[in-house]
Amino acid sequence: MEAVMGALDGLRVIDFGQYMAGPLAAMMLADHGADVIRIDPPTGPMWDTPGNAVWNRGKRRISLDLKTADGRRTAQDLIASADVVVENFRPGVMDRLGLGAEESTNGNDRLIYLSLPGFSSDDERASVPGWEGVVSAPVGTYSGSLMKDAPKPVYTAVPIASSYAAFTGCAGVAMALVARERDGFGQRIEASLHDSLYQAIGIRGLRYLDREAPRPPVPWVGPYECADGRWVFFHAAYSHFIRQFCVSAGVPQWLDEPWSKASEIMNDFSLADTARAHLTNIFLTRTAQEWEDLINDGGNGPPTVRCLDSSEWLHEPHAREAEIIVEFDDPELGPMLQPGIQVRMGGTPGEIRGPRKALDADRDNILAEVSASAPSAIRAPGNRLSQALEGMTALDLCIILAGPTCGRTLAEYGADVVKIDNPSRENGIMLHEDINRGKRSVLLDLKRGEGREVFMELAADVDVVVQNYRLGKVGGLGVDYESVRQINPDVVYASLNAFGEIGPWAERAGWEQLAQSASGMMTRYGDTEPTLQPFAINDYGTGINGAFGVGMALYHRLRTGEGQQVFTALARTASTLQSNVLHGYEGKHWGEPAGQDAVGEGPLHRLYEASDGWLFAGAKPEQSQDMPSPEEFATKTVAEWVSELTAKGIGASPVGSVEEAMTEYRAVSNGLSVTREHEGRGRVRTNGPSIKMSRTPVTVGRPAMLPGSAAAHVLGDRSSDLSELGVVVGADSGSG
Repeated sequence: MEAVMGALDGLRVIDFGQYMAGPLAAMMLADHGADVIRIDPPTGPMWDTPGNAVWNRGKRRISLDLKTADGRRTAQDLIASADVVVENFRPGVMDRLGLGAEESTNGNDRLIYLSLPGFSSDDERASVPGWEGVVSAPVGTYSGSLMKDAPKPVYTAVPIASSYAAFTGCAGVAMALVARERDGFGQRIEASLHDSLYQAIGIRGLRYLDREAPRPPVPWVGPYECADGRWVFFHAAYSHFIRQFCVSAGVPQWLDEPWSKASEIMNDFSLADTARAHLTNIFLTRTAQEWEDLINDGGNGPPTVRCLDSSEWLHEPHAREAEIIVEFDDPELGPMLQPGIQVRMGGTPGEIRGPRKALDADRDNILAEVSASAPSAIRAPGNRLSQALEGMTALDLCIILAGPTCGRTLAEYGADVVKIDNPSRENGIMLHEDINRGKRSVLLDLKRGEGREVFMELAADVDVVVQNYRLGKVGGLGVDYESVRQINPDVVYASLNAFGEIGPWAERAGWEQLAQSASGMMTRYGDTEPTLQPFAINDYGTGINGAFGVGMALYHRLRTGEGQQVFTALARTASTLQSNVLHGYEGKHWGEPAGQDAVGEGPLHRLYEASDGWLFAGAKPEQSQDMPSPEEFATKTVAEWVSELTAKGIGASPVGSVEEAMTEYRAVSNGLSVTREHEGRGRVRTNGPSIKMSRTPVTVGRPAMLPGSAAAHVLGDRSSDLSELGVVVGADSGSG
């Protein structure tokens, strides 16, 4: 069967990755056509886990002993023939082997070298073993759920740090490829696991320092138990969703009650308890499946989904039909269900090019290719870009988190992003200061014919359009991909939604909580009640992956002149985030840590309580004799244990809160946490970009503008006339 074309066809990637972050990043590149050559130690991957069947799919494999001169020489030859290198050792390890970023890029000036260390090379903890738990603990990852504070740290089995480093790193590689195609030069990229977690923190770190307001309770959003003992997550965030629910559930009289109105609850928080009591009782009258079928109403009702466990998600018909979950015949595990492709592309769809191969399976072919290839010539410096997307433009039609995060990421890489919002949207522009920094803002009514005309005039001359409405919604507005392509044939059009662009749930609306509920995250993390993960990991992850897809599409367009549509979804991200455990095969044991009492994976990788707080310790099996018992940990302070364990080569970090992470000196000085004045809001603290690009650095961009304040600059003289018609709001305030 002929291979499906991928956006990265013709590129060679050398994968030195171990454990999860590096192999996952290389896998995501392989899924889009890159020829990934995986370098294994002679004894195989350092972590023997079923996850390797996912992360090493579609790659060629060769074993090299990098402790020998011959092994290093072969590795150097492979690097010289490569477009991209991926590695996730501690800073300095590859340098000592003669395979580091500086030496490798000096010999191949087109090389893109991606490093995914546990701690960044400029972090004083750079030499500390960067186990998932060790890098996660200081950033608030174990400080409790989005739904409620925990009295003690809670371990999550979702490897957020490793996954986010891979997501962020892949987006960086795609943008570096765009830059290289434009000016001819590669660069070095670093996306540490620890720093990448700041992308996941998002709204947990957002603070309005001069006017912090209490967050009202939201009874119309949350998990509810049903008649069969199963739970659903119900999300009626808008008044029309509440209205649809009350009619569908046969209680239209509720609409006359003050507790059915968000504005009334804002004025009297006690009404939330009344609403919650009524909702609790009514959900107990039907089964979870009955409620899901009744409420969703063909995609038109308030988002509602059963709280599944991960084994159920693997077999959920929508997950299979949408290819969010796929099946391969693994050479070691046999027929295996696993997460599918994270980003789907309309013109260059990519494909999983087969299951993982056996160790060293491609040695002869790879060595023959290396001996026949010559190293890339070093070219003289020329005119270079200052940012990967400088001179490129994007229109961002998105709401809430995932889509605007994609647009924000494009702005960080240098694109001129115009954020278009509905001037009459209920609840306004939510979380504006977090998701819309670096963009210009226009309030434009796309439901008006004049508003659509303005949008299409802007869209005729942009490089990228990003939207995150549910399937079919933008078609009703006349701003869908096919409509835009008629006037801009080479546009890159990114569509992000909850459950994907195909399958029985494709038309359903959805939020972060729905993806967590459907994929098993909430069931695993909770006890008697499904519980949200600590961060909005699917929203922010989907936004970053959307930018990865846009970068690949722009790279393909630079090579071919062809635009295309890019798709990704919260449910895809939820599945990729769980790729360490989300697989099904004969003999599968679901034994990962679960519940609100979870402390870790075992005695060598877990949370421990010291005399004055908690820490996380991670060690290799051969270090077990140096790992204290829980009773011993209680005899010394966190600082004492961190010092003592790291001196022995064991990874250890204090457990911190999000607030501590956002106010930490290094986070502030490195721009991971940014506090700035915002017009009308005073001082606002947000996260900043975390990835480091040696040649085309990312930037945090301007503070989020007052909504609508760029209308005059973006629309010119006609903005005043459009303002008088009510099509544009805020046309006279400010400039771009």
